[in-house]
Amino acid sequence: MKKFIVLAVALILTVGLLAGCAGNKPSRPSVGDAEKIKIGIAFPSKDYREWNEAGNQIKSELAALGYDVVLDYASNDIATQVTQIEELLDSGCKCLLIGAIDGDAVGAVLDEAKEKGVPVIAYDRLIMNTDAVSYYVAFDNYQIGTKQGEYIRDTLHLDTTDGPYNIEIFTGDPGDNNARFIFSGAMDVLNSYIDQGKLIVRSGQTDFKQAATAAWAVEAAMARMDALIFLNYRGEKLNAVLCSGDSLSRGVIYALEDNYDGAWPVIVGSGCEKENVKLILKDRQSMSVFRDTRKLASAAVNMLDALAKGAAVPVNDRESYDNNVKVVPSFLCEPTVVNKENYRGVLIESGYYDEDELK
Repeated sequence: MKKFIVLAVALILTVGLLAGCAGNKPSRPSVGDAEKIKIGIAFPSKDYREWNEAGNQIKSELAALGYDVVLDYASNDIATQVTQIEELLDSGCKCLLIGAIDGDAVGAVLDEAKEKGVPVIAYDRLIMNTDAVSYYVAFDNYQIGTKQGEYIRDTLHLDTTDGPYNIEIFTGDPGDNNARFIFSGAMDVLNSYIDQGKLIVRSGQTDFKQAATAAWAVEAAMARMDALIFLNYRGEKLNAVLCSGDSLSRGVIYALEDNYDGAWPVIVGSGCEKENVKLILKDRQSMSVFRDTRKLASAAVNMLDALAKGAAVPVNDRESYDNNVKVVPSFLCEPTVVNKENYRGVLIESGYYDEDELK
């Protein structure tokens, strides 16, 4: 009997000990407890609404998906951006999203990304002259220019009237590849009318380099428009001004208000910047092409999430964007023409602007 009791007690103690060990054993880490995948974002500057808001949105949406996100802004300094990209790579980022200050200036540092097997998505601005860029996400900048050219064509009734109509051309920074695509899209619409003599560029400045504006600066566009008025439009009518971006449109408008006394021309831009929407409402600017950065940011998140998971990356264009080394698979968002007639539905009802902001 005593032997039986001893054995029973031993059995109880053994079971208790095993139960205690089981209770103290560390549980297997859940997926949520695992080390987060790090994603790096390198953007030009937080001083511009579209970069600041897009960066915050992308970081927030990726964080909600469980990623560790590092967001850097380079204060529009190329050397700073190159250093930031190097630091993102050194810190163990598995994917990079780069909004390049200069599309030609970051190719060398991306060689390191390629060596480490880190895929790179070019955001908004195509990165040129490297095979280390994996994807591109942007608005269809060529289509932005196409819409601008078509608006001028239709407003001046170029297909049904003989003209001639006088036009001047302003495009953006020569280091920003977006400027080249927007310019090309517009000129591919308008060049035939220039060749026919229906459109006349009195300055003769029809080449990209002649029409380029460093840093898309308002002041530079204003100074050039002042010079064009003095040389070509004293007593001559200016019918249209093609501006690749809204900052250029503002410079052109300020110069015309100061020095031009003819009938007001058709003026087109892109970006739907707040001050330009106000100018549209005052009948100083005719239209702007809207790039809803909220849609672009979400598209970038979808692509980064797919890359990080090893899934198929969503693209809708495999032909259009050649960076001189490769045609970069792209996801292109569609831009929208905004004028006085539709601005409320596109900009206010969508929540992009409050109505009070445009007063």
